[in-house]
Amino acid sequence: MQRSILRIDINNELDVVLAYKRAMQLSERLGMQQANQTKFATAVSEICRNVIEYVGNGTIQYSLTEVAGYQYLEALVTDRGRGIGNLEFILSRSEYGHNVRGTGIINSKKLTDLFEIESDFERGTRVRLSKRLPQTGPVISRGTLENWVQEFEQDTDISPYAEIKSQNMQLLEVLEQLRLRNLEAEQQLQEIRRLNTQLQQYNQDINQLLEEREQRNKLLQEVNQSLDSFAHTVSHDLRAPLQNINGIATALEACLEAGQLEEANRVFPMLRQQTQKMDRLITGILAYSLAGHHNLPKKALDLQVLLYQVISSLNVPAQFRIEVQEDLPVLYTQEVYLYQVFSNLISNAIKYHDQPEQATVQVTYTAEKEWLYFAVEDNGPGIAAEAQQEIFNMYETGQSFATPDSSGLGLSIVRKIVEEKGGKVWVESQGRGSRFTFTWPKTELIQES
Repeated sequence: MQRSILRIDINNELDVVLAYKRAMQLSERLGMQQANQTKFATAVSEICRNVIEYVGNGTIQYSLTEVAGYQYLEALVTDRGRGIGNLEFILSRSEYGHNVRGTGIINSKKLTDLFEIESDFERGTRVRLSKRLPQTGPVISRGTLENWVQEFEQDTDISPYAEIKSQNMQLLEVLEQLRLRNLEAEQQLQEIRRLNTQLQQYNQDINQLLEEREQRNKLLQEVNQSLDSFAHTVSHDLRAPLQNINGIATALEACLEAGQLEEANRVFPMLRQQTQKMDRLITGILAYSLAGHHNLPKKALDLQVLLYQVISSLNVPAQFRIEVQEDLPVLYTQEVYLYQVFSNLISNAIKYHDQPEQATVQVTYTAEKEWLYFAVEDNGPGIAAEAQQEIFNMYETGQSFATPDSSGLGLSIVRKIVEEKGGKVWVESQGRGSRFTFTWPKTELIQES
């Protein structure tokens, strides 16, 4: 459906100004927003100016049309010129420089909602410009349109200066609205960037927490496996002396019932030996379970004094010679840790020596950049290469001969304590002799003033 409103002949620049003005008036009365009014009128002005520049004269017809259920204000600009020979090329280009032919057509197309153009050689050109009307606009009757036409006919005073000034003011207003919208869009972009940055930081924090949780889960699994193994081994090793004690107690009971006191006296030392073995095993288990507790208090610890206390507490054979380096440092650390470490290393050197009459044990120390290195070296039977890693596990001694006073926990206690302090412990042995070395954080060294 199409309803014609008015027709204007385009013969000079004043007619172009009039066409622009009528486009503004009609779009305003039909309820368009000001920005759309300016777009439609500018598109009309561009095409009309092309008619004046390239043909000389033409006409413009304003109408109301309906397309797909929507109302449009339409301007049909026609001329009887020679046509546009390169129309397809013009329409295929998306960008034009200033003062290039075809710019007006492309700009008008961008400013309207519907755009159609036809051009035939020697038969002229027809350009249809349509701008969609708002659905909330006024209802227009034929009488209303006739009244508008009468008003326009009486409005014959057209000042190009006033119209251009009005156009410029309207364009400035539209530009100001665009500037405000650009500012608002820029603020929204900045907020989006800030939120993206914050989201990335949150993602990094979450990933870090997930990695920490994964590490802790792995550590917990290792601890659980260690506890399972520890509980299994402890239950097995505790059961053995208990069974022995039960057997000896039964034998003692039989000897006493039979009145065999001499036999009972021979059995009593065996009972004492089993109880002592069980006591050492329980003591070792307690020491292992306490190793690595960070809440133990620290104190200034003179290692020269500590080594004297450790050696004094051990059952050292008379033939044994224990040499301690004289310039051992003073540390601010947990006393029980180093007491356990040196006690286990030195007692093992004594316990497993096969030639006590020629035995020598040396305790030495060196300071490096970040760590203190302590070593306990003996001239005993040595440790086979294939056993040098296993001896730090629970109940592994690495010795082929039995040692009744060994709990099998000493070196595992040493490793656990040293690793809790961030250090390492290892053994070096080739043929006879063994050298146990462990590192201790230099940050706990008390510097001499």
